[in-house]
Amino acid sequence: MSAQTAQYAPSREDFASLLEESFRTNEVAEGSVVKGRVVAIEKDVAVIDIGAKTEGRVALKEFSGPGRDEPIEVGSEVEVYVDRIENALGEAVVSREKARREESWIKLEKAFEANERVQGMIFNQVKGGYTVDLDGAVAFLPRSQVDIRPVRDVTPLMGVPQPFQILKMDRRRGNIVVSRRTVLEESRAEQRSELVANLEEGQVIEGIVKNITEYGAFVDLGGIDGLLHVTDMAWRRVNHPSEVVTIGQSVSVKIIKINHETHRISLGIKQLLADPWEGIEARYPVEARFTGRVTNITDYGAFVELEPGIEGLIHVSEMSWTKKNVHPGKIVSTSQEVEVVILEVDPVKRRISLGLKQTLQNPWEAFAEKHPVGSEIEGEVKNKTEFGLFIGLEGDVDGMVHLSDLDWNRPGEQVIDEFKKGDMVRAQVLDVDVEKERISLGIKQLAGDPFADASEIRKGQIVTCEVTEVKEAGLDVKIVDTDLTTFIRRAELARDRADQRPERFSAGEKFDARVTQFDRKARRVTLSIKALEMAEEKEAIAQYGSTDSGASLGDILGAALKARTDDKK
Repeated sequence: MSAQTAQYAPSREDFASLLEESFRTNEVAEGSVVKGRVVAIEKDVAVIDIGAKTEGRVALKEFSGPGRDEPIEVGSEVEVYVDRIENALGEAVVSREKARREESWIKLEKAFEANERVQGMIFNQVKGGYTVDLDGAVAFLPRSQVDIRPVRDVTPLMGVPQPFQILKMDRRRGNIVVSRRTVLEESRAEQRSELVANLEEGQVIEGIVKNITEYGAFVDLGGIDGLLHVTDMAWRRVNHPSEVVTIGQSVSVKIIKINHETHRISLGIKQLLADPWEGIEARYPVEARFTGRVTNITDYGAFVELEPGIEGLIHVSEMSWTKKNVHPGKIVSTSQEVEVVILEVDPVKRRISLGLKQTLQNPWEAFAEKHPVGSEIEGEVKNKTEFGLFIGLEGDVDGMVHLSDLDWNRPGEQVIDEFKKGDMVRAQVLDVDVEKERISLGIKQLAGDPFADASEIRKGQIVTCEVTEVKEAGLDVKIVDTDLTTFIRRAELARDRADQRPERFSAGEKFDARVTQFDRKARRVTLSIKALEMAEEKEAIAQYGSTDSGASLGDILGAALKARTDDKK
Protein backbone atom coordinates (compact mmCIF):
# COMPACT_ATOMS: atom_id res chain seq x y z
CA MET A 1 0.00 0.00 0.00
CA SER A 2 1.42 3.40 -0.98
CA ALA A 3 1.64 6.24 1.43
CA GLN A 4 -0.97 8.11 -0.51
CA THR A 5 -3.38 5.21 -0.33
CA ALA A 6 -2.75 4.74 3.34
CA GLN A 7 -3.54 8.40 3.91
CA TYR A 8 -7.15 7.93 2.73
CA ALA A 9 -7.77 4.43 4.15
CA PRO A 10 -10.24 4.52 7.04
CA SER A 11 -9.35 3.25 10.46
CA ARG A 12 -11.12 0.21 11.93
CA GLU A 13 -13.31 2.45 14.11
CA ASP A 14 -14.26 4.68 11.16
CA PHE A 15 -15.12 1.67 9.08
CA ALA A 16 -17.42 0.28 11.77
CA SER A 17 -19.10 3.64 12.06
CA LEU A 18 -19.61 3.87 8.32
CA LEU A 19 -20.94 0.32 8.20
CA GLU A 20 -23.46 1.06 10.98
CA GLU A 21 -24.54 4.21 9.18
CA SER A 22 -24.94 2.20 5.99
CA PHE A 23 -27.14 -0.36 7.76
CA ARG A 24 -29.19 2.40 9.31
CA THR A 25 -29.70 4.02 5.95
CA ASN A 26 -30.88 0.78 4.52
CA GLU A 27 -33.52 0.48 7.30
CA VAL A 28 -35.21 3.78 6.33
CA ALA A 29 -38.17 3.06 4.03
CA GLU A 30 -40.64 5.39 2.38
CA GLY A 31 -44.08 5.41 4.02
CA SER A 32 -42.73 4.56 7.47
CA VAL A 33 -42.29 6.43 10.74
CA VAL A 34 -38.70 6.72 11.93
CA LYS A 35 -36.82 8.47 14.72
CA GLY A 36 -34.62 11.39 13.81
CA ARG A 37 -32.48 14.02 15.50
CA VAL A 38 -32.72 17.78 15.05
CA VAL A 39 -29.32 18.88 13.76
CA ALA A 40 -30.17 22.50 12.97
CA ILE A 41 -32.95 25.08 13.10
CA GLU A 42 -33.08 27.49 10.19
CA LYS A 43 -35.71 30.26 10.35
CA ASP A 44 -39.10 28.40 10.27
CA VAL A 45 -37.81 24.87 9.56
CA ALA A 46 -36.00 22.19 11.51
CA VAL A 47 -33.29 20.12 9.83
CA ILE A 48 -33.64 16.50 10.91
CA ASP A 49 -31.20 13.67 10.43
CA ILE A 50 -33.10 10.43 9.86
CA GLY A 51 -30.00 8.31 9.13
CA ALA A 52 -30.38 8.55 5.37
CA LYS A 53 -27.91 9.98 2.90
CA THR A 54 -29.42 13.43 3.35
CA GLU A 55 -31.35 15.28 6.05
CA GLY A 56 -35.00 16.21 5.89
CA ARG A 57 -36.67 19.54 6.58
CA VAL A 58 -39.85 19.98 8.67
CA ALA A 59 -41.75 23.26 9.15
CA LEU A 60 -41.71 24.38 12.79
CA LYS A 61 -45.50 24.86 12.72
CA GLU A 62 -45.89 21.08 12.51
CA PHE A 63 -44.58 20.87 16.07
CA SER A 64 -47.47 22.97 17.41
CA GLY A 65 -51.24 22.91 17.07
CA PRO A 66 -54.51 22.94 19.02
CA GLY A 67 -53.79 21.80 22.56
CA ARG A 68 -50.13 20.93 21.97
CA ASP A 69 -46.80 22.76 21.80
CA GLU A 70 -43.78 20.49 21.48
CA PRO A 71 -40.49 22.17 22.52
CA ILE A 72 -37.96 21.77 19.67
CA GLU A 73 -34.23 22.44 19.76
CA VAL A 74 -31.01 21.11 18.28
CA GLY A 75 -30.41 17.60 19.55
CA SER A 76 -34.10 16.83 20.17
CA GLU A 77 -35.26 13.41 19.09
CA VAL A 78 -38.50 13.38 17.08
CA GLU A 79 -40.53 10.89 15.08
CA VAL A 80 -41.24 11.80 11.48
CA TYR A 81 -43.03 10.21 8.56
CA VAL A 82 -40.86 9.49 5.49
CA ASP A 83 -42.62 10.49 2.31
CA ARG A 84 -39.54 10.14 0.09
CA ILE A 85 -35.93 9.26 0.89
CA GLU A 86 -34.61 11.70 -1.70
CA ASN A 87 -36.31 14.32 -3.83
CA ALA A 88 -35.05 16.27 -6.86
CA LEU A 89 -33.01 18.52 -4.55
CA GLY A 90 -31.38 15.49 -2.96
CA GLU A 91 -33.23 16.01 0.34
CA ALA A 92 -35.40 13.58 2.30
CA VAL A 93 -39.11 14.53 2.38
CA VAL A 94 -40.37 14.01 5.95
CA SER A 95 -43.39 15.18 8.02
CA ARG A 96 -43.92 15.49 11.74
CA GLU A 97 -47.69 15.96 11.23
CA LYS A 98 -48.08 12.72 9.32
CA ALA A 99 -46.01 10.87 11.90
CA ARG A 100 -48.29 12.09 14.66
CA ARG A 101 -51.32 11.14 12.55
CA GLU A 102 -50.04 7.62 11.99
CA GLU A 103 -49.28 7.27 15.65
CA SER A 104 -52.75 8.57 16.56
CA TRP A 105 -54.51 6.20 14.14
CA ILE A 106 -52.84 3.22 15.80
CA LYS A 107 -53.92 4.40 19.25
CA LEU A 108 -57.43 5.30 18.04
CA GLU A 109 -57.97 1.92 16.40
CA LYS A 110 -57.06 0.22 19.67
CA ALA A 111 -59.47 2.52 21.56
CA PHE A 112 -62.20 1.88 18.98
CA GLU A 113 -61.82 -1.90 19.27
CA ALA A 114 -61.87 -1.65 23.08
CA ASN A 115 -64.83 0.78 23.02
CA GLU A 116 -62.81 3.29 25.04
CA ARG A 117 -63.17 7.06 25.09
CA VAL A 118 -60.53 9.27 23.47
CA GLN A 119 -59.42 12.82 24.18
CA GLY A 120 -59.81 15.52 21.59
CA MET A 121 -60.60 19.18 20.90
CA ILE A 122 -63.19 20.79 18.66
CA PHE A 123 -61.24 23.25 16.49
CA ASN A 124 -63.40 24.11 13.48
CA GLN A 125 -66.96 24.20 12.15
CA VAL A 126 -67.84 22.45 8.89
CA LYS A 127 -71.03 21.61 7.03
CA GLY A 128 -73.25 19.42 9.20
CA GLY A 129 -71.00 19.52 12.25
CA TYR A 130 -67.46 20.17 13.54
CA THR A 131 -63.90 18.89 13.21
CA VAL A 132 -62.11 17.43 16.20
CA ASP A 133 -58.34 17.03 16.64
CA LEU A 134 -57.58 13.63 18.18
CA ASP A 135 -53.87 14.18 18.83
CA GLY A 136 -53.05 14.61 15.16
CA ALA A 137 -55.92 12.69 13.57
CA VAL A 138 -58.88 14.78 12.41
CA ALA A 139 -62.38 13.43 13.18
CA PHE A 140 -65.89 14.61 12.26
CA LEU A 141 -68.37 15.47 15.01
CA PRO A 142 -71.99 15.59 13.65
CA ARG A 143 -74.10 18.43 14.99
CA SER A 144 -76.57 15.94 16.48
CA GLN A 145 -73.77 14.34 18.51
CA VAL A 146 -72.54 17.49 20.24
CA ASP A 147 -74.89 17.34 23.24
CA ILE A 148 -77.94 15.59 24.64
CA ARG A 149 -80.04 18.63 23.75
CA PRO A 150 -79.52 20.91 20.74
CA VAL A 151 -76.71 23.45 21.31
CA ARG A 152 -77.14 26.85 19.73
CA ASP A 153 -73.64 28.14 20.44
CA VAL A 154 -70.73 25.69 20.45
CA THR A 155 -68.08 28.39 21.00
CA PRO A 156 -67.55 27.58 24.71
CA LEU A 157 -66.67 24.01 23.69
CA MET A 158 -64.07 25.01 21.07
CA GLY A 159 -60.40 24.34 21.94
CA VAL A 160 -61.29 22.58 25.20
CA PRO A 161 -59.85 19.07 25.71
CA GLN A 162 -62.73 16.69 26.37
CA PRO A 163 -63.64 13.03 25.92
CA PHE A 164 -65.28 11.62 22.80
CA GLN A 165 -66.59 8.23 21.74
CA ILE A 166 -65.55 6.89 18.33
CA LEU A 167 -68.63 5.83 16.37
CA LYS A 168 -66.99 4.82 13.10
CA MET A 169 -63.46 4.52 11.60
CA ASP A 170 -62.31 3.96 8.01
CA ARG A 171 -58.49 3.87 7.73
CA ARG A 172 -58.53 3.54 3.96
CA ARG A 173 -60.64 6.66 3.48
CA GLY A 174 -59.19 8.41 6.50
CA ASN A 175 -62.64 8.98 8.05
CA ILE A 176 -63.35 9.10 11.77
CA VAL A 177 -66.78 9.95 13.26
CA VAL A 178 -67.00 10.74 16.97
CA SER A 179 -69.72 11.61 19.49
CA ARG A 180 -69.70 13.82 22.55
CA ARG A 181 -73.36 13.11 23.23
CA THR A 182 -72.73 9.39 23.89
CA VAL A 183 -70.17 10.27 26.55
CA LEU A 184 -72.59 12.70 28.20
CA GLU A 185 -75.41 10.15 28.16
CA GLU A 186 -73.21 7.52 29.76
CA SER A 187 -72.05 9.98 32.40
CA ARG A 188 -75.61 11.08 32.98
CA ALA A 189 -76.74 7.47 33.29
CA GLU A 190 -74.07 6.89 35.91
CA GLN A 191 -75.17 9.99 37.80
CA ARG A 192 -78.84 8.97 37.51
CA SER A 193 -78.05 5.51 38.88
CA GLU A 194 -76.37 7.08 41.85
CA LEU A 195 -79.20 9.55 42.43
CA VAL A 196 -81.92 6.93 41.96
CA ALA A 197 -80.18 4.68 44.48
CA ASN A 198 -80.70 7.38 47.12
CA LEU A 199 -84.46 7.73 46.45
CA GLU A 200 -87.28 5.59 47.83
CA GLU A 201 -90.92 5.08 46.87
CA GLY A 202 -93.20 6.98 49.21
CA GLN A 203 -90.54 9.61 49.89
CA VAL A 204 -91.61 13.28 49.84
CA ILE A 205 -89.10 15.51 48.08
CA GLU A 206 -88.81 19.07 46.84
CA GLY A 207 -88.31 19.71 43.13
CA ILE A 208 -88.39 22.41 40.46
CA VAL A 209 -90.82 22.22 37.53
CA LYS A 210 -88.53 21.97 34.51
CA ASN A 211 -90.91 21.42 31.61
CA ILE A 212 -94.65 21.14 30.95
CA THR A 213 -96.27 18.90 28.33
CA GLU A 214 -99.83 17.95 27.44
CA TYR A 215 -99.68 14.87 29.65
CA GLY A 216 -97.81 16.22 32.67
CA ALA A 217 -94.77 18.09 34.01
CA PHE A 218 -91.11 17.11 34.43
CA VAL A 219 -89.71 17.97 37.84
CA ASP A 220 -85.96 18.31 38.50
CA LEU A 221 -85.16 16.42 41.70
CA GLY A 222 -81.56 17.61 41.85
CA GLY A 223 -79.90 16.13 38.77
CA ILE A 224 -82.59 13.67 37.79
CA ASP A 225 -86.08 14.32 36.38
CA GLY A 226 -89.33 12.76 37.52
CA LEU A 227 -92.66 12.82 35.72
CA LEU A 228 -95.64 14.36 37.45
CA HIS A 229 -98.49 12.99 35.37
CA VAL A 230 -101.58 15.14 34.88
CA THR A 231 -103.75 12.50 36.61
CA ASP A 232 -101.56 12.70 39.72
CA MET A 233 -101.64 16.49 40.06
CA ALA A 234 -105.00 16.75 41.82
CA TRP A 235 -107.98 14.62 42.80
CA ARG A 236 -110.16 16.76 40.56
CA ARG A 237 -110.10 16.65 36.76
CA VAL A 238 -107.16 18.63 35.33
CA ASN A 239 -107.55 19.47 31.64
CA HIS A 240 -103.98 20.76 31.27
CA PRO A 241 -100.98 20.64 33.66
CA SER A 242 -100.57 24.42 33.39
CA GLU A 243 -103.74 24.73 35.53
CA VAL A 244 -101.74 23.39 38.49
CA VAL A 245 -98.02 24.15 38.00
CA THR A 246 -95.75 26.61 36.17
CA ILE A 247 -92.19 26.28 34.89
CA GLY A 248 -89.68 27.20 37.59
CA GLN A 249 -92.15 26.59 40.41
CA SER A 250 -90.91 24.77 43.50
CA VAL A 251 -93.20 21.89 44.39
CA SER A 252 -93.42 19.18 47.02
CA VAL A 253 -94.02 15.81 45.43
CA LYS A 254 -94.33 12.23 46.56
CA ILE A 255 -92.37 9.49 44.79
CA ILE A 256 -95.02 7.02 43.60
CA LYS A 257 -92.87 4.58 41.67
CA ILE A 258 -89.20 4.09 40.72
CA ASN A 259 -88.05 1.94 37.81
CA HIS A 260 -84.43 1.15 38.61
CA GLU A 261 -83.80 -0.28 35.14
CA THR A 262 -85.03 2.69 33.11
CA HIS A 263 -84.45 5.27 35.89
CA ARG A 264 -87.99 6.54 35.41
CA ILE A 265 -89.57 8.16 38.42
CA SER A 266 -93.31 8.77 38.79
CA LEU A 267 -94.37 11.63 41.05
CA GLY A 268 -97.62 12.80 42.57
CA ILE A 269 -99.01 15.87 44.31
CA LYS A 270 -102.53 14.65 45.03
CA GLN A 271 -101.08 11.80 47.09
CA LEU A 272 -100.05 14.41 49.66
CA LEU A 273 -103.71 15.44 50.11
CA ALA A 274 -106.65 13.65 51.73
CA ASP A 275 -108.47 11.23 49.43
CA PRO A 276 -111.95 12.69 48.75
CA TRP A 277 -113.24 9.19 47.89
CA GLU A 278 -113.02 8.12 51.52
CA GLY A 279 -116.59 7.59 52.78
CA ILE A 280 -118.03 8.44 49.36
CA GLU A 281 -121.06 6.11 49.66
CA ALA A 282 -122.29 7.85 52.80
CA ARG A 283 -122.00 11.31 51.25
CA TYR A 284 -123.66 10.38 47.98
CA PRO A 285 -126.44 7.82 48.57
CA VAL A 286 -128.22 6.24 45.59
CA GLU A 287 -131.35 8.13 44.36
CA ALA A 288 -130.30 11.32 46.14
CA ARG A 289 -130.26 14.55 44.15
CA PHE A 290 -127.27 16.91 43.91
CA THR A 291 -126.20 19.90 41.88
CA GLY A 292 -122.89 19.83 40.03
CA ARG A 293 -120.90 21.53 37.29
CA VAL A 294 -120.30 19.99 33.86
CA THR A 295 -116.50 19.69 33.45
CA ASN A 296 -116.12 17.64 30.28
CA ILE A 297 -118.30 16.38 27.43
CA THR A 298 -117.54 13.27 25.38
CA ASP A 299 -119.34 11.21 22.75
CA TYR A 300 -120.56 8.82 25.44
CA GLY A 301 -121.71 11.32 28.06
CA ALA A 302 -120.80 14.25 30.31
CA PHE A 303 -118.69 14.46 33.47
CA VAL A 304 -120.10 16.45 36.37
CA GLU A 305 -118.03 17.68 39.32
CA LEU A 306 -119.95 17.18 42.55
CA GLU A 307 -117.10 18.51 44.72
CA PRO A 308 -113.34 19.10 44.18
CA GLY A 309 -111.87 15.71 43.31
CA ILE A 310 -115.22 13.96 42.89
CA GLU A 311 -116.73 13.59 39.43
CA GLY A 312 -119.57 11.46 38.15
CA LEU A 313 -120.56 10.46 34.64
CA ILE A 314 -123.94 11.06 33.07
CA HIS A 315 -124.01 8.40 30.38
CA VAL A 316 -125.64 9.47 27.14
CA SER A 317 -128.44 6.95 27.78
CA GLU A 318 -129.27 8.72 31.07
CA MET A 319 -129.41 12.27 29.68
CA SER A 320 -132.87 12.44 28.11
CA TRP A 321 -136.01 10.33 28.07
CA THR A 322 -136.73 11.05 24.44
CA LYS A 323 -133.51 12.25 22.71
CA LYS A 324 -131.85 8.91 22.06
CA ASN A 325 -129.40 9.65 19.25
CA VAL A 326 -128.28 13.16 20.15
CA HIS A 327 -124.72 14.16 21.09
CA PRO A 328 -124.44 15.05 24.81
CA GLY A 329 -123.12 18.49 23.81
CA LYS A 330 -126.59 19.36 22.48
CA ILE A 331 -128.20 18.62 25.84
CA VAL A 332 -125.68 20.17 28.27
CA SER A 333 -122.71 22.53 27.94
CA THR A 334 -119.36 22.80 29.72
CA SER A 335 -119.48 24.73 33.04
CA GLN A 336 -123.28 24.42 33.16
CA GLU A 337 -124.82 23.82 36.58
CA VAL A 338 -127.09 20.77 36.44
CA GLU A 339 -129.20 18.78 38.88
CA VAL A 340 -128.47 15.05 38.82
CA VAL A 341 -129.61 11.86 40.55
CA ILE A 342 -127.10 9.36 41.98
CA LEU A 343 -127.63 6.04 40.18
CA GLU A 344 -124.61 4.03 41.37
CA VAL A 345 -121.45 4.54 43.47
CA ASP A 346 -118.40 2.28 43.08
CA PRO A 347 -115.71 3.33 45.60
CA VAL A 348 -113.29 0.63 44.40
CA LYS A 349 -113.31 1.76 40.77
CA ARG A 350 -113.85 5.36 41.89
CA ARG A 351 -116.89 5.78 39.68
CA ILE A 352 -120.22 7.49 40.21
CA SER A 353 -123.02 7.02 37.70
CA LEU A 354 -125.39 9.96 37.43
CA GLY A 355 -128.75 10.49 35.80
CA LEU A 356 -130.06 13.71 34.31
CA LYS A 357 -133.36 12.49 32.90
CA GLN A 358 -134.32 11.08 36.31
CA THR A 359 -134.77 14.63 37.59
CA LEU A 360 -137.78 14.92 35.24
CA GLN A 361 -140.96 12.83 35.16
CA ASN A 362 -140.89 9.85 32.84
CA PRO A 363 -142.95 11.09 29.84
CA TRP A 364 -144.40 7.61 29.29
CA GLU A 365 -145.63 7.55 32.90
CA ALA A 366 -147.06 11.04 32.46
CA PHE A 367 -148.79 9.98 29.24
CA ALA A 368 -150.24 6.85 30.85
CA GLU A 369 -151.63 8.91 33.73
CA LYS A 370 -153.26 11.44 31.44
CA HIS A 371 -154.34 9.09 28.65
CA PRO A 372 -155.39 5.68 30.00
CA VAL A 373 -156.04 2.73 27.70
CA GLY A 374 -159.22 3.32 25.66
CA SER A 375 -158.93 7.11 25.54
CA GLU A 376 -158.73 9.01 22.27
CA ILE A 377 -155.76 11.18 21.26
CA GLU A 378 -154.77 13.30 18.29
CA GLY A 379 -151.31 13.56 16.81
CA GLU A 380 -149.22 14.21 13.73
CA VAL A 381 -147.93 11.44 11.47
CA LYS A 382 -144.15 11.60 12.06
CA ASN A 383 -143.07 8.63 10.00
CA LYS A 384 -144.34 5.76 7.85
CA THR A 385 -142.65 2.37 8.00
CA GLU A 386 -143.26 -1.07 6.57
CA PHE A 387 -145.03 -2.09 9.78
CA GLY A 388 -147.11 0.98 10.60
CA LEU A 389 -147.40 4.69 11.40
CA PHE A 390 -145.55 6.65 14.09
CA ILE A 391 -147.68 9.39 15.64
CA GLY A 392 -146.13 12.32 17.54
CA LEU A 393 -147.77 12.81 20.95
CA GLU A 394 -147.52 15.34 23.77
CA GLY A 395 -144.48 15.02 26.01
CA ASP A 396 -142.25 14.51 22.96
CA VAL A 397 -143.09 10.80 22.78
CA ASP A 398 -144.29 8.73 19.84
CA GLY A 399 -147.04 6.16 19.53
CA MET A 400 -147.30 3.50 16.86
CA VAL A 401 -150.31 2.36 14.86
CA HIS A 402 -149.58 -1.13 13.56
CA LEU A 403 -150.74 -2.06 10.06
CA SER A 404 -153.29 -4.42 11.58
CA ASP A 405 -154.88 -1.56 13.52
CA LEU A 406 -155.49 0.76 10.56
CA ASP A 407 -158.73 -0.77 9.19
CA TRP A 408 -161.14 -3.55 10.11
CA ASN A 409 -161.80 -4.76 6.62
CA ARG A 410 -158.89 -3.84 4.36
CA PRO A 411 -155.24 -4.97 4.64
CA GLY A 412 -152.96 -2.45 6.35
CA GLU A 413 -150.49 -2.44 3.44
CA GLN A 414 -153.26 -1.00 1.33
CA VAL A 415 -154.66 1.45 3.88
CA ILE A 416 -151.29 2.99 4.91
CA ASP A 417 -150.93 4.58 1.49
CA GLU A 418 -153.85 6.87 2.37
CA PHE A 419 -151.73 8.55 5.08
CA LYS A 420 -148.84 10.94 4.54
CA LYS A 421 -146.27 12.54 6.80
CA GLY A 422 -147.66 15.62 8.56
CA ASP A 423 -151.28 14.45 8.59
CA MET A 424 -153.20 15.01 11.82
CA VAL A 425 -154.99 11.82 12.83
CA ARG A 426 -157.08 10.60 15.72
CA ALA A 427 -156.45 7.25 17.36
CA GLN A 428 -157.32 5.19 20.41
CA VAL A 429 -154.77 4.28 23.10
CA LEU A 430 -154.47 0.49 23.08
CA ASP A 431 -151.49 -0.01 25.45
CA VAL A 432 -148.74 1.92 27.26
CA ASP A 433 -145.57 0.00 28.25
CA VAL A 434 -143.61 2.41 30.46
CA GLU A 435 -140.67 0.05 30.94
CA LYS A 436 -140.18 -0.55 27.21
CA GLU A 437 -141.18 3.04 26.42
CA ARG A 438 -143.84 1.99 23.91
CA ILE A 439 -147.31 3.34 23.18
CA SER A 440 -149.64 1.27 20.99
CA LEU A 441 -152.40 3.11 19.13
CA GLY A 442 -155.28 2.05 16.89
CA ILE A 443 -157.21 3.98 14.26
CA LYS A 444 -159.75 1.32 13.28
CA GLN A 445 -160.83 1.00 16.90
CA LEU A 446 -162.47 4.45 16.70
CA ALA A 447 -165.02 3.07 14.20
CA GLY A 448 -165.97 0.10 16.33
CA ASP A 449 -165.56 -3.57 15.56
CA PRO A 450 -168.04 -4.63 12.84
CA PHE A 451 -167.91 -8.20 14.12
CA ALA A 452 -168.87 -7.03 17.58
CA ASP A 453 -171.85 -5.13 16.12
CA ALA A 454 -172.94 -8.09 14.03
CA SER A 455 -173.85 -10.20 17.04
CA GLU A 456 -177.15 -11.49 15.50
CA ILE A 457 -175.55 -13.08 12.46
CA ARG A 458 -175.33 -16.85 12.57
CA LYS A 459 -174.22 -19.61 10.24
CA GLY A 460 -177.08 -20.60 7.88
CA GLN A 461 -178.73 -17.19 8.19
CA ILE A 462 -179.97 -15.44 5.03
CA VAL A 463 -178.68 -11.88 4.71
CA THR A 464 -179.08 -9.10 2.19
CA CYS A 465 -175.86 -7.95 0.50
CA GLU A 466 -174.90 -4.92 -1.56
CA VAL A 467 -172.27 -5.18 -4.28
CA THR A 468 -169.38 -2.79 -3.67
CA GLU A 469 -167.11 -3.99 -6.50
CA VAL A 470 -167.34 -6.49 -9.34
CA LYS A 471 -164.20 -8.53 -9.94
CA GLU A 472 -163.31 -11.30 -12.33
CA ALA A 473 -162.99 -13.83 -9.50
CA GLY A 474 -166.17 -12.77 -7.72
CA LEU A 475 -167.87 -9.93 -5.83
CA ASP A 476 -166.88 -7.60 -2.99
CA VAL A 477 -170.04 -7.13 -0.91
CA LYS A 478 -171.24 -5.49 2.26
CA ILE A 479 -173.89 -7.00 4.46
CA VAL A 480 -176.73 -4.50 4.66
CA ASP A 481 -177.28 -2.82 8.06
CA THR A 482 -173.77 -3.83 9.23
CA ASP A 483 -170.19 -2.78 8.62
CA LEU A 484 -169.19 -6.31 7.67
CA THR A 485 -167.67 -6.80 4.24
CA THR A 486 -166.61 -10.00 2.52
CA PHE A 487 -165.87 -11.55 -0.84
CA ILE A 488 -168.14 -14.04 -2.66
CA ARG A 489 -166.24 -16.34 -5.01
CA ARG A 490 -167.45 -16.93 -8.59
CA ALA A 491 -168.35 -20.56 -7.78
CA GLU A 492 -170.75 -19.35 -5.07
CA LEU A 493 -172.68 -16.87 -7.25
CA ALA A 494 -175.19 -19.43 -8.55
CA ARG A 495 -176.14 -23.10 -8.59
CA ASP A 496 -175.98 -23.33 -12.33
CA ARG A 497 -172.50 -22.99 -13.79
CA ALA A 498 -173.79 -20.80 -16.63
CA ASP A 499 -175.05 -18.24 -14.10
CA GLN A 500 -171.75 -18.06 -12.14
CA ARG A 501 -170.74 -14.88 -13.98
CA PRO A 502 -169.81 -11.85 -11.86
CA GLU A 503 -170.70 -9.51 -14.73
CA ARG A 504 -174.37 -10.39 -14.15
CA PHE A 505 -174.13 -8.09 -11.14
CA SER A 506 -173.40 -4.37 -10.87
CA ALA A 507 -172.14 -2.12 -8.09
CA GLY A 508 -174.94 -1.06 -5.73
CA GLU A 509 -177.10 -4.06 -6.61
CA LYS A 510 -178.64 -5.90 -3.68
CA PHE A 511 -179.35 -9.62 -3.36
CA ASP A 512 -179.79 -12.32 -0.74
CA ALA A 513 -177.14 -14.88 0.21
CA ARG A 514 -176.72 -17.60 2.80
CA VAL A 515 -174.10 -17.35 5.62
CA THR A 516 -171.98 -20.50 5.23
CA GLN A 517 -169.32 -19.53 7.83
CA PHE A 518 -169.18 -16.98 10.65
CA ASP A 519 -166.03 -17.10 12.81
CA ARG A 520 -165.93 -14.18 15.20
CA LYS A 521 -162.53 -15.14 16.60
CA ALA A 522 -160.92 -15.50 13.17
CA ARG A 523 -162.92 -12.47 11.98
CA ARG A 524 -164.21 -14.32 8.95
CA VAL A 525 -167.67 -14.42 7.31
CA THR A 526 -168.42 -16.44 4.14
CA LEU A 527 -171.55 -15.96 1.98
CA SER A 528 -173.00 -18.05 -0.87
CA ILE A 529 -175.89 -17.48 -3.33
CA LYS A 530 -175.45 -21.05 -4.49
CA ALA A 531 -176.03 -22.40 -0.99
CA LEU A 532 -179.16 -20.26 -0.69
CA GLU A 533 -180.58 -21.54 -3.95
CA MET A 534 -179.90 -25.15 -3.01
CA ALA A 535 -181.50 -24.66 0.40
CA GLU A 536 -184.56 -23.02 -1.17
CA GLU A 537 -184.90 -25.88 -3.67
CA LYS A 538 -184.79 -28.44 -0.89
CA GLU A 539 -187.28 -26.48 1.16
CA ALA A 540 -189.67 -26.07 -1.81
CA ILE A 541 -189.63 -29.74 -2.56
CA ALA A 542 -190.39 -30.52 1.02
CA GLN A 543 -193.15 -27.91 1.23
CA TYR A 544 -194.92 -28.28 -2.10
CA GLY A 545 -194.57 -31.98 -2.64
CA SER A 546 -192.49 -34.25 -4.76
CA THR A 547 -192.40 -34.47 -8.54
CA ASP A 548 -194.84 -37.44 -8.35
CA SER A 549 -197.74 -35.00 -7.90
CA GLY A 550 -197.54 -34.16 -11.55
CA ALA A 551 -196.00 -30.66 -10.95
CA SER A 552 -192.63 -30.02 -12.51
CA LEU A 553 -189.59 -28.93 -10.49
CA GLY A 554 -189.86 -25.52 -12.15
CA ASP A 555 -193.45 -25.19 -11.01
CA ILE A 556 -192.48 -26.07 -7.46
CA LEU A 557 -189.61 -23.57 -7.36
CA GLY A 558 -191.78 -20.91 -8.99
CA ALA A 559 -194.40 -21.37 -6.35
CA ALA A 560 -191.79 -21.21 -3.59
CA LEU A 561 -190.29 -18.06 -5.02
CA LYS A 562 -193.70 -16.42 -5.32
CA ALA A 563 -194.49 -17.30 -1.71
CA ARG A 564 -191.19 -15.84 -0.55
CA THR A 565 -191.83 -12.64 -2.50
CA ASP A 566 -195.28 -12.30 -0.96
CA ASP A 567 -193.76 -12.71 2.53
CA LYS A 568 -191.38 -9.83 1.89
CA LYS A 569 -194.30 -7.61 0.85
